[in-house]
Amino acid sequence: MLELSMDNADELVKVTHALSTELRLRMLALLNSRRMNVAELAEALEIPVSTSASNVKVLEQAGLIETELLPASRGAMKVCSRIYDDIRIIINVPERLASADHGEYCYEIAMPIGNFTACEVAPTCGMVSETGPIIAGDSPAGFFHPDRVYAQLLWLRKGYLEYRYPLEIPQGAEIRQIQFSMEICSEAPNYENDWPSDITLWINNVEVGTWTSPGDFGGRRGKLNPSWWIDTGTQFGALKTWSVDNTRSTIDHQEISAVHLGLLKLTEQSHVDLRLGVKENAKFKGGINLFGKKFGDYEQDLVMKIFYSVNPI
Repeated sequence: MLELSMDNADELVKVTHALSTELRLRMLALLNSRRMNVAELAEALEIPVSTSASNVKVLEQAGLIETELLPASRGAMKVCSRIYDDIRIIINVPERLASADHGEYCYEIAMPIGNFTACEVAPTCGMVSETGPIIAGDSPAGFFHPDRVYAQLLWLRKGYLEYRYPLEIPQGAEIRQIQFSMEICSEAPNYENDWPSDITLWINNVEVGTWTSPGDFGGRRGKLNPSWWIDTGTQFGALKTWSVDNTRSTIDHQEISAVHLGLLKLTEQSHVDLRLGVKENAKFKGGINLFGKKFGDYEQDLVMKIFYSVNPI
């Protein structure tokens, strides 16, 4: 089941937009019982293939379907499958979003993906900026190059990346929730849509949870990719949000662990440490691709949000 709420307004807008036309609803209904390619959907709905493709793209971007490129008699075909059987929308507006008059606030900071403070990297690995490669391919030592701050796409087959965020909220503030969102996927040579990877997130050295990326995504160009980037490389990722509140941890509103805010000890220091990595004992050691705001499909860096309240004097 997909659960949506005003806590993640961007995702809510994407999904409700995708569900706003009868044509896309009929597409989802057709995918209820079996996978279909774009041409099959067009034939069933009696619409042009181009119209079918554009609407499939909307459903895919909203995370309602997943697609896979498979060989066809002429080139490749995009095969579609539905992800969710149930969608729940919670429309109660949290006080922290409704009004700052109630003492509810959001502290937000976007961290460029190259601004990591520590790393452990193994090939395949690399790093590129908006204008070209930053380091030679498969050079772990290159990850310490000062130009890493300009990275817009970086990848590693094994290891981790660590980031440190300043924590500048009022003294005595009560933290309600912390979120980290990013565009991310697995890492395979070139790209491989079926290449799972168990990607784990830690906050202040506490393991929050793991998302299994289904693949290293390619087959079509990422929306933001510069013209010089090769068609045979990784093109885009999935936008994922890890959240921790007073009772649990979630990924995109799906519970992943019982880790809660009390375990993170956020107010005991003036910064927050984030680690992304693939554990040595992971079932799927498929690496990581991490996207900046000028690569992939989503115009954002590594974003931290902290929702907190301040008691009136």
